[in-house]
Amino acid sequence: MVETLVKIGSRSPTARPAREGRPEWLRIRLRTPESYHQVRGLVDRLNLNTVCQEARCPNIYECWGEHGTATFMILGEICTRKCGFCAVTTGRPEPGVDAEEPAHVAEAVATMGLRHAVITSVDRDDLPDGGAGHFAEVIEAIHGANPETAVEVLTPDFRGVDEALDVVLAAKPEVFSHNMETVPRMYREARPGSRYERSLALLEDAAGRLARGEYAGRVKTGIMVGLGETEEEIGETIREIRGAGVEILTIGQYLQPTKQHLPVDRWVTPEQFAAYRELALSIGFAHCESGPLVRSSYHAHEHVRG
Repeated sequence: MVETLVKIGSRSPTARPAREGRPEWLRIRLRTPESYHQVRGLVDRLNLNTVCQEARCPNIYECWGEHGTATFMILGEICTRKCGFCAVTTGRPEPGVDAEEPAHVAEAVATMGLRHAVITSVDRDDLPDGGAGHFAEVIEAIHGANPETAVEVLTPDFRGVDEALDVVLAAKPEVFSHNMETVPRMYREARPGSRYERSLALLEDAAGRLARGEYAGRVKTGIMVGLGETEEEIGETIREIRGAGVEILTIGQYLQPTKQHLPVDRWVTPEQFAAYRELALSIGFAHCESGPLVRSSYHAHEHVRG
């Protein structure tokens, strides 16, 4: 369905310029039932960070309030990189890691009764392994305390350290994920400190291990649209990601966290998101979540190998 993507340099014929204001399909109805407050209280009590809060995810009320799920953010709340789209605080983290964090995350997963736990982190370029060892400890703690729970990790690129992926996959997460975030041309502006080729190589390495039978999970990534990319660039990036062997793709609308972050270039319509999904499935992705409010962990429990 590449025909549904318009030519280079142009935008979707139904996309709306950002200056027109947020469209109706991006308006969120706030619902805060008791389950939402229970999850928030648990996160606060165990001194945990969640990307739901730090990244101002628009689905927090649905996930915490209706599904009782959360994406835990480990390795602190200070990121060593400064991405133009991200609301997480940038700076110099406290040295080392929280040794009690793996047990606390495992306790939260058990208390919430999660079937699927998503673990992500800030970038920790100050650590020799980029935090890979800590990821492994968290995975092992969750599996140890919750044998029936599937664990999905959404990792940084570990600065390309070869051994980092070995360490994480040795802990046997059910899903390994690393977000590409955007098209190659937008990296300098949107992801300074990261490289498109390095991120793609990490995913290709994980997918290669899967193909050789060295890893039994699934490989996943996500991108945003509405940062200033063209439709052809989106199509090329989707195809390149699939060519690397990635099985699962999420595509969502970029939402500007604050006025200090990159502006929204355009509001992509639900119809165009459906076209992205159709393209992804037509070229071999096993799953593609594509929609205005889709984020990396949206419907994550549905992506585990059956």
